[in-house]
Amino acid sequence: MDEHVMEVLGKSKVIIKNGKVVEVEEPLIDYCPLFHKYRGIEKLTPQVIKENMEFRINDFGMCTSQRKLKMADFLSFGISETLGTLLDENIIQCAVIVCEGCGTVIVEDPELVQGIGGRISGIISTTPITEVITVVGPDKVLNPETAKINQVEGVIKAIDEGYTKIGVTVASAGDALKIREIESQNKDVKIYIFTVHTTGLSSEDAETLFEQVDVITACASLQIRKIAEERDVFSVGASIPIYAASKDGEKFLKMRIEKIGGVKEKKDARIPDPLI
Repeated sequence: MDEHVMEVLGKSKVIIKNGKVVEVEEPLIDYCPLFHKYRGIEKLTPQVIKENMEFRINDFGMCTSQRKLKMADFLSFGISETLGTLLDENIIQCAVIVCEGCGTVIVEDPELVQGIGGRISGIISTTPITEVITVVGPDKVLNPETAKINQVEGVIKAIDEGYTKIGVTVASAGDALKIREIESQNKDVKIYIFTVHTTGLSSEDAETLFEQVDVITACASLQIRKIAEERDVFSVGASIPIYAASKDGEKFLKMRIEKIGGVKEKKDARIPDPLI
């Protein structure tokens, strides 16, 4: 079976089978400033989303054996760009991220982190694609047989392989809590947690994330933005901010700013609509 399920562009659930988009649900968000800027999309609809997914399949082989996996920086600021910078600077030794066709993977190469994470979002489930697993390295895939997605188990695998400075992406507060527990049980290990795909989070989960993680992307989350404002945390970006939830997180975002030579603040930046 070849089936990949994602939540993309306004948290629309999309199913891709054998390189074809077979299902697209209504998005929860009508407008995303990122896709407006980079793809000229003014309103998110199932048809527009289907076309964007087909563009990705044709452009870099998303969800197929033709997947191009390495890429230089795409956004000036994003989670994968920041992780790439931390790998470049030897702050972390690996990033535990999710790739379609592989599931949870352990990656050391910044361009691989960017090529995987910068091009896709919100993978819910995936099935193995041999060619992609071969490029990433079967030994760096959590489960090459099933392409299982489990960030907690990915962190455990990274520790078992001897990594002591680990960056990991999570999309749930529960995963963040479990990963902090693992860190407390491994005295020589430092784990930095990056939260992605936050649209629609509850206020309770958003609070937990601000307590547990280092960096959080705002996406179209009402709660994340609200708490960030209340706490007055360091942030980068106007339309879709990335927040520092810890001192380390702030240090990482500032490192990234320095690496790209500063950021230009946008006037009258539009935000996702609606925020949920």
